[in-house]
Amino acid sequence: MKKDKLHIHWYPGHIAKAEKTLKEKLNLVDVVVEVLDARLPVSSRYNDIKKLLGDKPGLLLLNKSDLVNPEEIKPWIEFLAEHTGSPVLTTDTRTNRNFQIIEKKLLELSEPKIQALMSKGLLRRPARVVVVGLPNVGKSSIINKLTKSSKTRTGAKAGVTRQQQWVRINPNIDLLDTPGIIPMKQDDQQKAKKLAFVNSVSENAYSPEIIAKELISLISDNPFYLNKFQDYYNVTKLSLENIAISRNWLLKGAEPDTERTSQYLLKDFREGKIGKFILDKLE
Repeated sequence: MKKDKLHIHWYPGHIAKAEKTLKEKLNLVDVVVEVLDARLPVSSRYNDIKKLLGDKPGLLLLNKSDLVNPEEIKPWIEFLAEHTGSPVLTTDTRTNRNFQIIEKKLLELSEPKIQALMSKGLLRRPARVVVVGLPNVGKSSIINKLTKSSKTRTGAKAGVTRQQQWVRINPNIDLLDTPGIIPMKQDDQQKAKKLAFVNSVSENAYSPEIIAKELISLISDNPFYLNKFQDYYNVTKLSLENIAISRNWLLKGAEPDTERTSQYLLKDFREGKIGKFILDKLE
């Protein structure tokens, strides 16, 4: 890959396989929990999610909300709720906040399907739920938190493929124990680079130095965010070279080590050390 040009690649064969696997999971459930990265409320959504979900009810979780400003995320919650018709809640990487509300919402969303089954003479059964989302948005941590109080595996279900294992969250909710990985189909390179910023794209798909420069470019459009970066790295002009000099990350001949700086900048950003940022713009 050229060092001076950004282009993040995905492979159509992998995408087709991922879509097939995801559709198989979605066919088994009543409600879909879609996990988004709160730093990318739009860019971390799959473009064709509505086509995959059909008329299945969904619950949106803006995860990693501890990495964003609570006041900045509020209008995004309203925006997503209005434009998707789905309830929207925030979750984070450190606490179990909102998880009792999540369980309540799952029961509410699944009830029409359960009632429809009962109207056909079937007995009431637990709601069946799956957690889906792009890579590294926190699907597994959501599953772990939902199942914290009960690790009871209910095994294969009648009428459901034998390979799928379920965990009973409570007497009324069964959760498919593996997350549905939404395929990384992304033709929009602007969204692609944002996904790279938050580590939702394999590092094999891009040059860290190019991505770090793209992050600096994006941040520089927001004076408040720019000041956060400049203060953190103690520089008056934000660039990889200036950060390297400020941190004394130098090569022989006192040349700035921009490769090392890129890796640290991305790590610092992803871990929330620099500050709290939302990288999408609410139009």
